[in-house]
Amino acid sequence: MLSKQQQIAIADELAQAEKDHKPVELLTKRFPEMTVEDSYAVQREWVRRGIADGRKLVGRKIGLTSKVMQEATGITEPDYGAIFADQIFENGSVIDHDRFSSVRIEVELAFVLKDDLHGPSASIFDVLRATEYVVPALEILDSRIEMQGRTIVDTISDNAALGAMIYGGNPVAPDAVDLRWVSALLYRNEAIEDTGVAAAVLNHPAMGVAWLANKLHAHDEYLRAGDIILAGSFTKPMWVHPGDTVHADYGKLGTITCRFQ
Repeated sequence: MLSKQQQIAIADELAQAEKDHKPVELLTKRFPEMTVEDSYAVQREWVRRGIADGRKLVGRKIGLTSKVMQEATGITEPDYGAIFADQIFENGSVIDHDRFSSVRIEVELAFVLKDDLHGPSASIFDVLRATEYVVPALEILDSRIEMQGRTIVDTISDNAALGAMIYGGNPVAPDAVDLRWVSALLYRNEAIEDTGVAAAVLNHPAMGVAWLANKLHAHDEYLRAGDIILAGSFTKPMWVHPGDTVHADYGKLGTITCRFQ
């Protein structure tokens, strides 16, 4: 377990890394005693500073909820991070690649809440009752900590690797479709790169939101009405480079397109 001063120093370092777009050395390499609770303490300090600087907290992301993502990262438990308003892009956006130190794309569903959602025993039924609509979304992964050899401790400290998100397609009520069977085709520069089905996220994407509500309760927090929740990826991360166009086809739920310059 780290001291409060060490946690604050790490938050300082990561805030600077975000500005410089230059990843820092693995935390677990330098602080082998660092725990998951330390990591969330670092993340909370990062979020607190963002709010103090005028950024608006609008939701949360859940990571590492599917087998494909766990296999891609070598990490076997979910995590979560914060989403600020300035990290959200609309469908069709042209995005500066150099805003990030690296860019990888994941295919997800986003839940928009109409009611508060509390743990510690939130269920899939609580999530569906609290959800106003579900919408297709892409997550942009970024890295403020070097990627090779990362553990869950590094990833959580790095705000669960969130860079930004893009939403699009057709918002639907949570009972309008079988969310388990929502599927997507992911393209880069008109070539298909990956496909996935939302059931890969804990057998139902709403289960990821329930997990998050229960996890937040342990930190004396809860999900609020109006929050946007990225429920977890059902494709592996796809690398994106300057000049690339990304297109995700969700069938009846519509499409998302963006370009990186």
